[in-house]
Amino acid sequence: MEIACTGIDDIAEAITLLELNNWDLVAAINGVIPQENGILQSNLSSVASQANIYGPHSQAAPAAPPAAPAASSSSSSAFCPALPSRHIVERQPRMLNFRVEYRQRTVEVVIEEGSVVGEIKQILETELQVPVSKMQLKGWKSGDVSDSIVLQSLHLPKNNSLYVLTPDITPTASTSQNSVLQESLNQNFLLVISHREAQRDYNLNFPGSRTIQEVKRNVSDLTNIPVRHQQWEGWPASASDSMTLAASGISYPCHHLGVCRRSSPANTQEPTEECADVHMVSDSEGDDFEDASEFGVDESEMFGMGTSTGCRKAPLMPENTENEVDALLHFTAEFTTRYGECHPVFFIGTLEAASQEAFYGKARDRKLLAIYLHNDESVLGNVFCSQMMCADSIVSYLSQNFITWAWDVTKEANKARLLTMCTRHFGSVVAQTIRTYKTDQFPLLLIVMGKRTSNEVLNVIQGNTTVDELMMRLMGAMEIFTAQQQEDIKDEDEREAREMVKREQDEAYQLSLEADRKKREAQEREQAEQLRLQQIQKEADDEKEAIRLSLEHALPPEPAEEGGEPISKLRIRTPSGEFLVRRFLGSTKLQVLFDFVASKGYPWEDFKLLTTFPRRNITQLDPASSLLEAKLFPQETLFLEAKE
Repeated sequence: MEIACTGIDDIAEAITLLELNNWDLVAAINGVIPQENGILQSNLSSVASQANIYGPHSQAAPAAPPAAPAASSSSSSAFCPALPSRHIVERQPRMLNFRVEYRQRTVEVVIEEGSVVGEIKQILETELQVPVSKMQLKGWKSGDVSDSIVLQSLHLPKNNSLYVLTPDITPTASTSQNSVLQESLNQNFLLVISHREAQRDYNLNFPGSRTIQEVKRNVSDLTNIPVRHQQWEGWPASASDSMTLAASGISYPCHHLGVCRRSSPANTQEPTEECADVHMVSDSEGDDFEDASEFGVDESEMFGMGTSTGCRKAPLMPENTENEVDALLHFTAEFTTRYGECHPVFFIGTLEAASQEAFYGKARDRKLLAIYLHNDESVLGNVFCSQMMCADSIVSYLSQNFITWAWDVTKEANKARLLTMCTRHFGSVVAQTIRTYKTDQFPLLLIVMGKRTSNEVLNVIQGNTTVDELMMRLMGAMEIFTAQQQEDIKDEDEREAREMVKREQDEAYQLSLEADRKKREAQEREQAEQLRLQQIQKEADDEKEAIRLSLEHALPPEPAEEGGEPISKLRIRTPSGEFLVRRFLGSTKLQVLFDFVASKGYPWEDFKLLTTFPRRNITQLDPASSLLEAKLFPQETLFLEAKE
C-alpha cells in the first residue's frame, strides 16, 4: 500500500491492522476512517482464506487477538491500498438484470437472485398491463420453469434476456415485428471472431437469445482476456452489452468481429498523481482472478515493500479549465481509461444545460439529475467508481432514469467553480452542504429534482455505501420523483386540455366569423345582383313603355259609328279576362290592329291574336292586308294568347 495515501508511516503497523481485522481490508479501512453515515460494509466470509494475497506470507492469516493495539487512533489519514480489482470479493445479495421483450416493448427488471420467477411476472404485470395468468415467460436456458422456482437455483448470469408470450391475447397488426424478433431469438448466429494478438480466428455459434455480454464472457474463456479489458471491432454502433444478438443488428447468419486486449492505463499514460485503486467486484461477474502483474504492480508493492515512487495517474479534470464542455470531455475520457467502458453516460455540457435537459421538457420526459462529485484524494474514490458507478445495474438504472453530470473537486480551483455553479442554480444551501463534507466522505452523488419554483436536492449519497444501498436510495428518489411527475403530468394534461378547448373555441369563433363574413358577402352579392336585374328590368320596362306610347300616339283616330265607310267593331279578350273594344275602318291594315294591341301592352312578338270559331291565328296573316280581307268585318271577337 502507498504510505502517502494511508498516512501510516510504519509498514508493520499496517500489517498489524490487517491481522487485527482478520485480513478484512474494508474492515481495516473502517477502523482507520470513522464514517458519519455508517461504515463501508463487507460480508467477506472467504477473505481470511485468501490472506496470502494481501500479505508477504503464504499461510493463512492468524486470528485477531483479543485486545487490539491503539494503532487505529494513530492516524486519521485515508487508508488507500493499491490492490488489483480482483483481490477483494464483495459478497452482497446478488442482483440479476433481466431484459424482457414483449411485442414492441422492452422492460428492464432488476431483482435479487433469492426471488422467485413469479415476482418477475408481477413486476411485468404492472409494466405491461398483462395479467400474470395470461403471461408465459420464455427464454430460460434450462427450459420452461414454474413461478415458484427460486432464481438462485437456476444458476443464472448477471445479465439475462427473456421474452413474454400471450397466446390468449389476440395480437394486433403491430406485433408482426415482435413475431420476427421472437423468430430471430431461436435462430443461430455464426460469429467469426479474430483474435488480433494471437492471430487466430474463432468460429462460434450462438442462439439469437444470447446477450452480447455473454458472448464476451465466452470469448474471455477462449482468449484469457477479461471482459473489461476486451477491445472490440465490428459490433453495431447502437448495440449494448445487455442486448440479445437477435436485437443487436448484427448480420445473419454470419457476422465478423475483432477482439484484442485494451492497453493498460499504467502503460499508456504518464504518471501525474498518486493512485491507489481499490476495486471491489461481485462474485457474480464470472471473470477469473487476475495476477497483480497484469496491472503492472508487483505483489510486494501492494504493501509498500517495493519501489517508493508508486503509480501515478492523470487527473480526471484539468485545473482552471476555461471551458466546462472540454473539462467534462476530459473527465469522461479519463474515467473510461481508469474504470472501463461500462459506466454512466455523463452529460457533456454545463450544469445549467444538464438542468434544462432534466427539468424543463415535457412532464413525461423529465428526469432526475444525478451530480457525481469525485475527489482523487479520498480513499473511497476508486472503490465507489469501480464497484458502484460501473456496476451494470447502477449504470442501467442511471441511464434510464437520470441525467448524470460529473465534476472533479480534487483541485481547489475546480471545487470553487463547482460551488459557484451550485449557488447560481440551486442556492447557497446546496453549496454550503457540499462544503461541509470532508475529503474522506467523497465521492458524493447528489440527486436533484426539478420543482415548479425551485430545484430540490432529494439525497446526498456518500462514497461509503454498497451497490444494494445505492440502488435502494436511487429507487427511493425515483419513487418521490415519480409521484411528483404524475402530478406534473396531470397538471400539464389538464392545462393542455384547457388550452385545447380554448383553441377549439377560438377556432370555432373564427370559423363563425368567417361564415358570417361569407354569408354577409353572399347577401351583398345577391342584393347587388337583384339591384342589377331590377335595373335591367326597369330599363326594359321603360323601353317597352316608350314603344307602347309611341305606338299609341301613332294609331289613327277611332272612326265614328255612323260614317260613309264600312266599320269593323272588334272585341279582344286579354289573358286577364278583360276586353279591349274598338272600332276600325274595314280598310284598316292588320298592322294597325297589331299596333293597337301592342299599345295596350301585348306586343305581337309575344302574343297571338286568335279568332274563336273557326280558330285562326291572325298574327300569321300578312300585316298589310285589310280587316275586310282578313274577314274581321263587320264585327268579331278575338282573344290574346301568349306565344310559347
